[in-house]
Amino acid sequence: MSDNQVSFTEAIKKSYNSQIPNIYLGAGLLNTEVVSEAKVTLPLKMMNRHGLIAGATGSGKTRTLQVIAEQLSDAGVAVFLSDIKGDLSGIAKAGVINDKLKERAALLNIDYNNTGFPVELYSLSGKKGAQMRATVLEFGPVLLSKILELNETQSGVLSILFKYADDQGLPMVDLNDLKKVLTYLSEGEGAKEIKADYGTISTSTSGTILRKIVALEQQGVNTIFGEKSFDISDLIDKVDGKGLISILNVSDVQDKPALFSTFMLSLLAELYYNLPEAGDLDKPKLVFFLDEAHLLFKDAPKAFLDQIEQVVRLIRSKGIGVFFCTQMAQDIPNNVLAQLGNRVQHVLRAFTPNDAKALKETVNTYPNSQFYQIDKVLTSLGIGQALITVLNEKGIPTEVAATHLTPPRAHMGPLSDEEYTQKLKESTLFEKYEKTVDVESAYEILTERMEKAADEKEKLEAEKIEQKQTTTTSRRREKSTVEQVLSSPVAKQIGKELVRGVFGMLFGTKSKGRLF
Repeated sequence: MSDNQVSFTEAIKKSYNSQIPNIYLGAGLLNTEVVSEAKVTLPLKMMNRHGLIAGATGSGKTRTLQVIAEQLSDAGVAVFLSDIKGDLSGIAKAGVINDKLKERAALLNIDYNNTGFPVELYSLSGKKGAQMRATVLEFGPVLLSKILELNETQSGVLSILFKYADDQGLPMVDLNDLKKVLTYLSEGEGAKEIKADYGTISTSTSGTILRKIVALEQQGVNTIFGEKSFDISDLIDKVDGKGLISILNVSDVQDKPALFSTFMLSLLAELYYNLPEAGDLDKPKLVFFLDEAHLLFKDAPKAFLDQIEQVVRLIRSKGIGVFFCTQMAQDIPNNVLAQLGNRVQHVLRAFTPNDAKALKETVNTYPNSQFYQIDKVLTSLGIGQALITVLNEKGIPTEVAATHLTPPRAHMGPLSDEEYTQKLKESTLFEKYEKTVDVESAYEILTERMEKAADEKEKLEAEKIEQKQTTTTSRRREKSTVEQVLSSPVAKQIGKELVRGVFGMLFGTKSKGRLF
């Protein structure tokens, strides 16, 4: 072993403490040679400092995610994974040992034992797993605005609806409730009711929002709003001492990225607002992996980005770690990226000027290294290799290490259709969330209020008509008596004299030298 290899090995050993509870990521690489003595690890204590798993398509990001998830489960830490392609369900069963796995295990000098892990399958449609739902009120105006693609004015109106519902104690459970509140406040008595305190909602704005809600319903994804809403405590569980791995299969709604990415953020927000403060733990309660994270930030308004930044910044105190998985670090806003202390960067391609620019920006996010020219390493890594820097147990960034990654022990791919179906049959949570619960909510309350107001208005109109008819009848009777008097010859003569007395000076006509 050369002096350079020795110094590299010693630097990695010193930087990465393998004697504390940690995730074993792999062994350090120098000039593509495996240095098995130099273990690259991620301290469990630092998992709530969040992280980034990035790299080009096909570089092995999903398998790196799987490796970390498996070892977290072994440590009794619950895991949440979003499964974009539907190929993570295989974590539930042991992997098949083949020659490639044996070769990798030998290079890493590890004992490879294949095994499965406790898995719960979830779905937003209810077809691929236990139905995940949230009430409209739980979702909130900022996240809902992102899904509906509302502009700033429309988002402001949506905030008024939520504020009114909060103030009036109106449970907005599903989209029917939202539509009813919108209709009620944009016309009739509801519009009058909110004018002083909330302002006026124009018919054009309410009409646009209503059309977008209807369009969302027509996409068949309105099933995610309703009761029974998902209980986040179901995510933080253990089975036989191992942390439960919860997998949200979004392969059947992957053409609606704004929907599933925003829903996952709503789960994070629920965790943040409902879990107690935990401080610095020896290991996290739950680690949340957001795959295809760039979809979360695409065309996101400032209010949405601010909410993500706030949740990511503060949720670590609740014992929650968040890892963003995407192709490039530049997919993550700087304010969020700055909070991701653990970095696993797979190979990057530099085929175009934009690729070269992205590569340069990625290099600038890594500490300086005396062992690597980072831009060259990033473009020459193989599948199952990555450039890594994490926070050590003292919160200090470790040496940058090109790493030969350890392989997953569970199956690398989806369960078969038969295995998947059997898994759902065995799930108590699938049964728990299968049926929608119909509860009294804003729709029923406002419908009753509007019907009552309509009845009162109809009753008032009827009373007015009746009163008018009574008055008219009375007048007719009076007129009948007066007409009999005025129809007499004497009355006619008196009438003429009265007219003369009143109008004669203005309208009188001269006749024989006098007024007539």
